[in-house]
Amino acid sequence: MYEIYKSSKLILLLLALSAAASLHWGCETVKENPNYQTDAADPELMHRSMQALSEVTKYDLFAPMIASRIFTYAHIAAYQAANAQTANYQSLVGQINGLQNLPSVEKDKVYCLPLSAVCAYLKVGRKLIFSEDSLDNFRNKILSDFKKIGIPKDVYERSIAFGDTVGGSIIAWSTKDNYAQTRSKSKYTVTPNNPTRWRPTSPDYADAMEPHWCDIRTLVMDSAAQIKPIPAIKYDSLKSSAFYKMALETYNLVNTNAKDKTETAWYWDDNPAATFNTGHVNVTRKKLSPAGHWLWITMYNARQNKKDVYESIDSYLRVSLAQFDGFISCWDEKYRSEVIRPESYIAKFIDPNWLPIIITPPFPEYTSGHSVISGASSTILSNLFGENVSFTDSTEVQFGLEARHYNSFKEAGEQAAMSRIYAGIHYRPACAEGFKQGIAVGNLIIQKVKTKRNSN
Repeated sequence: MYEIYKSSKLILLLLALSAAASLHWGCETVKENPNYQTDAADPELMHRSMQALSEVTKYDLFAPMIASRIFTYAHIAAYQAANAQTANYQSLVGQINGLQNLPSVEKDKVYCLPLSAVCAYLKVGRKLIFSEDSLDNFRNKILSDFKKIGIPKDVYERSIAFGDTVGGSIIAWSTKDNYAQTRSKSKYTVTPNNPTRWRPTSPDYADAMEPHWCDIRTLVMDSAAQIKPIPAIKYDSLKSSAFYKMALETYNLVNTNAKDKTETAWYWDDNPAATFNTGHVNVTRKKLSPAGHWLWITMYNARQNKKDVYESIDSYLRVSLAQFDGFISCWDEKYRSEVIRPESYIAKFIDPNWLPIIITPPFPEYTSGHSVISGASSTILSNLFGENVSFTDSTEVQFGLEARHYNSFKEAGEQAAMSRIYAGIHYRPACAEGFKQGIAVGNLIIQKVKTKRNSN
């Protein structure tokens, strides 16, 4: 009897230990994982979060510069949360304009900071988008995936709370960037009798987009005008003029109807809300913005180069910072020079029936926003992954286009810039000088923003 009693007692003890090693949360039973910190640091959890936010920005039809703003604040939040206890990366406080007094972790408390980073990222993203339910559904799913890893309950809850707190602080800081004030500023005024200035184009003849974007607080540049391109070519209708000749080049490039150039124009279209008129029906095709496209390229290369979660977040952050200030720099020039689009000029002086391949965006021509963002993004990526790193971009496969292979980020960036001439929506100088402008912004980020302690 004594032996049976001892055996029963041992069994009960083993069952108790087994129960103690499990986490009972509601209806779920999850075994505690001694390697949870390693498993929770899977960079795919961050990559999935970036993809989810990009899908919502696409669905909500955000203009390119607004989408960039959403991504950048979300990546700043993720970076700050992820590196609250790491020795390899340093805070952005004091490096980013106006960023200060962010939350810190409690000493001697254990956190799962990759979980905190995702929570901070989604907290900011949710605040800045419209389709909150979509991001809520994704957050519930990814938190469930973190829970299944086997994170101890106290660490799990503490990490979520810290991420949300960091996200809340970044949201509060973001409200001081003048974005809200620009929503109520006056619209751009078109002067009918002045043929030299930008005017609305087909098919929607929409108002000029974001004429006050240069008033948004920069993050690294000291002002919107810190990085200026050379002045735009002066408007002239004479056939012997430089302006006429550059318009004629765009006209001829489109009219050659070369398959490779047309396909390149569509590949880098990146119009978040292209409207097509079919009979009496308007159809809107939703695609990623230029910022979103380059962030997907960042994701592909982080995967290809086996970057860990901290390196991946750092990559997203640096590309986003360059895009954010790049848009401000570009928009500062656009509404200073107010250059007329090829569609308007060519219709008046070369061919009244001519139209570009893709829809002309509703804002002045010089410099090319796509070129600036591509110059800025490719410069950062070259610095992160290498000057001559080959890669395959599959971003546009989801929109029915074939993946493209590039021998370097610069090659991809230059192709993106040239695509705007092939598409018929820009002149060559806007693309060439815009690309240089973007490179200058990217180099400024590299010079001024120090993240890795030992390598920058």
